[in-house]
Amino acid sequence: MSHASPRSPAHENPDDDALRALLVQARTIAVVGASSKATRPSHGVFQRLLGAGYRVIPVNPHEQEVLGQRAFPTLEAIGAPVDIVDVFRRASETVPVAESAVRVGARALWLQSGVVNEEAARLARAAGLVVVMDACIAVVHSLLQIPRK
Repeated sequence: MSHASPRSPAHENPDDDALRALLVQARTIAVVGASSKATRPSHGVFQRLLGAGYRVIPVNPHEQEVLGQRAFPTLEAIGAPVDIVDVFRRASETVPVAESAVRVGARALWLQSGVVNEEAARLARAAGLVVVMDACIAVVHSLLQIPRK
């Protein structure tokens, strides 16, 4: 799906207080689409989240590891609790990721800057997940001045 128009009531990201609470309480972040290539945006965000003290798990069937962290082909393959699923995938590929986030019991689905999919958001919200779209988790973390873990 494309970006919702500014008048669209379909989705509104949580306010700063809710985002702060989510990021402070989270311990484990799975990055779907994480890349070992330093030129990729997902690599830089992954590195910043690691530096902030989170357990960061790369989810990418084409990677063995990212920044020393073992990669998994799917969220389900992780086999451990995940608080936030941070998604670096095309908007058209996010519905299956949202379904997986629900299956593994994640607390939040976070679609990175430029990624908006109302169906993925609806599925995640219906299962009780916090949903953030079209926002960089590393930028929000920095702007809200979340302390290091």
